Amino acid sequence: MGSTVNVSDLLNQSYDLTDEMITQFRRDGFIKLKNVLDEATFAYYGEAVTRQVLANNKLEGIAMEDRDTYSKAFIQVGNLWEKCDVVKEFTFSKRLAKIATELMEVESVRLWHDQGLYKEPSGGFTPWHVDQQYWPMLTDRSVTAWIPLQATPLEMGPLEFGAGSQRMNIARELEISDTSEGVIDKAMERYHIPKIMEGYELGEVSFHLGWTLHRAGGNVTNKVRQVHTVIYMDGEQRMIEPRTKYHQADAAAWTPSTGIGEVMADEKNPVLY
Repeated sequence: MGSTVNVSDLLNQSYDLTDEMITQFRRDGFIKLKNVLDEATFAYYGEAVTRQVLANNKLEGIAMEDRDTYSKAFIQVGNLWEKCDVVKEFTFSKRLAKIATELMEVESVRLWHDQGLYKEPSGGFTPWHVDQQYWPMLTDRSVTAWIPLQATPLEMGPLEFGAGSQRMNIARELEISDTSEGVIDKAMERYHIPKIMEGYELGEVSFHLGWTLHRAGGNVTNKVRQVHTVIYMDGEQRMIEPRTKYHQADAAAWTPSTGIGEVMADEKNPVLY
C-alpha cells in the first residue's frame, strides 16, 4: 500500500536557485520561477485563501462602474494568515521564504504581511507603481512573492515589470493611481526601461523587489484572477520615522509595537527563514 504525502510537505522542501537566477534578480529586480508549487498545493491552500478573501471583501455589492481605479483593479485583503490556520501554513512556507532570503542575499527574512489580490472579471488595470513607498523601511531589502492560484494568461492581467527599474528613483512619491500610471509610463519610455509581461503557468511564482516598477493589465476573461502574495523583508530591517500618511498607516497595521530605528520584530513579523 502506497503512503500518502501530506499536501503541506512541498511548502517546506527546498527550491534550488542557481547563481544565474540570483544574478538575474539582482540585475532586473524581479524573477519568475517555474514549478515552485504544484496543483495539489493550489487546490488545498487556494480554496482557503479564496474563502478568506470572499469573507472579508469590503467591495461586495459595489458595482464596478461605481469604483475608483484602485478598487476596480482588485479585491484586496491583508493579513490572511491571522484569520485562518490553513492560510498561515501557506504564508509561512519555508520553501518560499528561503527563495526570498537567497534572492535578497540576506541572512534571514521576516514576514511583512500577506494579502489576497483578486481581480474580478472585467476588473480594471493595476497602475504602474512601486510597493515600498508605502512601507517605512530603512533599506531596500523587501520582496514580494506573487503567487497566482491558477494559470494566468495575458488576458487575466498578470504582472508586468520594469526591468532594472529598482535602481532608478522614478515617481516614488506617487501613490498608485491614474497619475502614477501616466507619469511612470512616460518615464519608462524616456529612460528606455524594458517592459516585461508574460503569462504565468500553473506553479510559476514571481518575486519582485519593493522598488521595482510593476503594473497589471485588466482581466478580460470570465474568471477571477486569484493571487496570494507574501511580502518579506530582511530579518534585520529597521523602521524609519514615518514620512507619509501611508508610512504611518502601514506601521500601525503591520508592525505596531516597533519603535523608530528598531528592528521590525513585532509579533506580526515572525522570522520565516
